[in-house]
Amino acid sequence: MDAMRAFCPRPGCDTVVQVRAASPAHCPTCRHDFCSQCNQEWHDGLSCEAAAATSSMAGAGAPLLPDSELIKLCPMCRVPIEKDEGCAQMMCKRCKHVFCWYCLASLDDDFLLRHYDKGPCKNKLGHSRASVLWHRAQVVGIFAGFGLLLLVASPLLLLAAPCIVCCKCRLCNPNTKNLEEVDEIESISPGREDDGDEITRARYLSD
Repeated sequence: MDAMRAFCPRPGCDTVVQVRAASPAHCPTCRHDFCSQCNQEWHDGLSCEAAAATSSMAGAGAPLLPDSELIKLCPMCRVPIEKDEGCAQMMCKRCKHVFCWYCLASLDDDFLLRHYDKGPCKNKLGHSRASVLWHRAQVVGIFAGFGLLLLVASPLLLLAAPCIVCCKCRLCNPNTKNLEEVDEIESISPGREDDGDEITRARYLSD
C-alpha cells in the first residue's frame, strides 16, 4: 500500500525495497536492480513499454505489463500474477488483496460479488448464475445467523447488566459488609467508654 516501497520481483526473494523516482530500486538481499513500475530489469533511458518489447523480442517471454492477457500485476503490491484457470475473482497470495482480473477493481468489501452484475465486467465472473446465487445465500445466512444470535442473547445481557454495572450493590460488593461491621463497632465503643468513666468515678468516690 506504500507507494515508496516495493517487493523484490526476483523469485524466492520477498525483500521490501525502498523506491525512489527516476532511479533503480536496489534489493539489499539479492543485489538485484529493477524498475519499481514494471518489475523488470532496470532499463535506463527506456520506457517500461519499450523495455518490455525489447525483452520480448529477445526471447525473455511475455512482458509483465498490466495490460497483458496472461500476466497482470497486483494493483496493491505490484507482484506479477498469472491466471491459467478459474474465475475472475483473484486474490494475491502475497498481500491477500482481492480484485477483478479484467478491470483490476478492488473486491475486498464486495462479499456478494455485485461487481459482476453491471458495468463492463457484467457476467464475466466465470461461474454459473446458480452458483453465484448460492454463494450470496450463504453469505446472507452467515450474517443473519450472527444477527439472530445477537437478538437472542440481548435479553440475557439486559438482565445481567444491573449486576455487572452496579458494582456498589450490597450483595455484590463485599466492602459494604465491612462498612456495616465498622458502624456496629463504632456504635458499641461509646458505651464501653461510658462504662470506663463510671468505674473511674466510683474509684474517686471510694477514695
